[in-house]
Amino acid sequence: MEFITPSIAYVGVDDENIDLFESQYRVPNGMAYNSYILFDEKIAVMDTVDKRGTQAWLANVAGALDGRQPDYLVIHHMEPDHAGSIRDLLRRYPQITLVGNAKTFTMLAQFNEDLNVPAGQMLTVGEGDTLSLGSHTLTFFLAPMVHWPEAMVSFEQREGVLFSADAFGKFGVRGADEDWTCEARRYYFNIVGKYGVQVQALLKKLAGASVNVICPLHGPILTENLGFYIGKYQLWSSYQPEDEGVTIACASIHGNTMHAARVLADILMKKGAKKVSLFDLSRDDMAEAVEDAFRYEKLVLAAASYDAGVFPPMDDFLHHLAAKNYQNRTVAYVQNGTWGPTAAKTMKAVVDTMKNITQVEPVVTIRSSLKQADIPALEALADAILA
Repeated sequence: MEFITPSIAYVGVDDENIDLFESQYRVPNGMAYNSYILFDEKIAVMDTVDKRGTQAWLANVAGALDGRQPDYLVIHHMEPDHAGSIRDLLRRYPQITLVGNAKTFTMLAQFNEDLNVPAGQMLTVGEGDTLSLGSHTLTFFLAPMVHWPEAMVSFEQREGVLFSADAFGKFGVRGADEDWTCEARRYYFNIVGKYGVQVQALLKKLAGASVNVICPLHGPILTENLGFYIGKYQLWSSYQPEDEGVTIACASIHGNTMHAARVLADILMKKGAKKVSLFDLSRDDMAEAVEDAFRYEKLVLAAASYDAGVFPPMDDFLHHLAAKNYQNRTVAYVQNGTWGPTAAKTMKAVVDTMKNITQVEPVVTIRSSLKQADIPALEALADAILA
């Protein structure tokens, strides 16, 4: 059993066998489902785990409790990867009181049609409400749309521990040998990214709290340099570029558009671009392409025309960006078409719906394959991108 503080034990589980988180995000290093127990005169279990880890988690909980009975289950988030074992916990500890907000209990019934919890075992909390466990007190802050409407966080005042729900989480098991920022960024923009305004609101609520430890529902417990992690969330949720660089997102059918994209990438590097990140939207991880589009200040959309529109992988990519509120960036275009190029027009129609986008001219049009005569146009586009 791992104690995070003298009073808080970690009882979560690592899922090393999952291939796709939420059935869409690649997780080569698995996924951590975090859960905690706060010990005092009253004992609070902080969230459950995905049903994939129920049995291991119940064993962790029983081992930590060592025969004691938990008084509360605090439900910060009703998504199944965190609430998937509530029913099993109730079977094991039928007298436990569930703590959540009004929307929590609505969703609890939606996910569990035949789960009958006595009204006296459901404690509804709201913004700023507190729950005393003895010498420890939890204060609750509602966090609607970070990233579900019932989400909330709690702050334990005595030891300065923030139970942050999905905020400050990342992909990967807790001990994964990988950069926190990279996988936390990919996690943030693909899962929470649409709700920057709501994340900013939550950060404002927590501004006066003396946070010493952040306990998210995914990824490592954060105990040092918390200003760095909070600063990243401030930046990401404001939709401002994080680094100088250019992302090239390419949707190529037969490889000709990708060849043009690679040539453009080389030109950009030779002209002094600090970073060029190139993605094959048909083959590369879509979530990483979205991540880099948000990370860097400039984006090139390079795509083949298709059915009087644009090749579907690009359409999918643009849908992801629009869904996550892509904004405050510079966007350029390369299109390919053998008889009637339509990709740029189709891509622009989507980008026009986004906020504060600077669109770069000229659009470069490739006819079937890149030719030497096309190079000056790519050179001019690179100059305009880097201007």
